[in-house]
Order: sequence, then C-alpha cells, then structure tokens
Amino acid sequence: MKAWLSVALVSLTLVGCQMMEPGPPPERIEVIDIGDPQRPDVERPDAERPAPTPGRIARQVAFPASEYAALPKSGTAAISGRLSLNGSPGAGETVSVAPVTTYSAEAAEHALAGRAVEPADPRAREYTHTARTDGSGNFSLQGLPPGEFYVSGSVVNPSNGQRQVILRQVSLRNGQRLEVNLSR
Repeated sequence: MKAWLSVALVSLTLVGCQMMEPGPPPERIEVIDIGDPQRPDVERPDAERPAPTPGRIARQVAFPASEYAALPKSGTAAISGRLSLNGSPGAGETVSVAPVTTYSAEAAEHALAGRAVEPADPRAREYTHTARTDGSGNFSLQGLPPGEFYVSGSVVNPSNGQRQVILRQVSLRNGQRLEVNLSR
C-alpha cells in the first residue's frame, strides 16, 4: 500500500510538467530520487491549499484554468512502452501522461533537480492519463489528445530502496502511435 501511495503522489506531482524553454521537446530521460514521501489526506484547489507537505516545495504558480480549458482531453493518439530501472521491470507501477503547461514548469524544474513539489491542483488531473504496467513493465495508453506531454513513471531502486522517477517529454499528433521506453 505504501508503494502505491508513493506512485500516486509522484503521478500527481508531475501532472502537467513542462520545461521553461519553448521549442521541440528534448530527447532525454531523467531519473530523480524522491525517497518515500507521505501523501496528504486532502488535496484542494490553489485558493484553499494547506501548508505544503513536509519535505515538499510549495508551488508558487497558480493553476491556469484558462490554459487548461484550451487543451483537449482526448484524441486518437496512443503511447505504449516499458518502464524499467537497471534492467528490472517496473511491474505494477503507474505511468502518467500529462500535458506540458506553464503551471507545471516549476514542478518540472524541481523534479529534474531531484526535489518534490506539493501535489498538483486536482483540476490538472482531468488532463492526465494513467495506466498500470504489467508484470514485465509494459504499458499502453489510448485515446490521447495531440500536444506536448511528459510521460513519467517511478520504480524502487533495489540497490538503495529509493523510489526513482523516470521522465520523458514527447510530442503527439492525432492518430500517432508512439513507443516510449522509460528506462534507465
């Protein structure tokens, strides 16, 4: 149960992550050690948000409702792939596909630096697609909209017991089938 909560928190933290610079997405994979943080009991919109969870960085950027409202929630694109760390499959883990937005720029910066931010606004989850990996770490997501996305998953590193996030930025077109291997 504890591992599932960590995966859910990582997924929520990375909802809608983006890089600061515009342009085509980089072809890179990042691994971030985030430990095993506790999930807050209640998540609220920015205006009602409690103090940040200990060990997490408070968000400074307010949720941009109009920016998200302009994003499609579904489409005809698909992403499949495999989640693994050091050759070991990320079996039974959650993989998230979240849109690139200005709201998530700070979350991405902190995540890429190995720091966890407080959970994303619940409204951002309406635009995030998730799937569970099978016993071999394989995943598949259908009905994705076109746009720029972060594909992320996390795996416990058996050598140190720490959960590591693997993150990749991708571009999707309607009808496109993309293979994304989240491995390190």
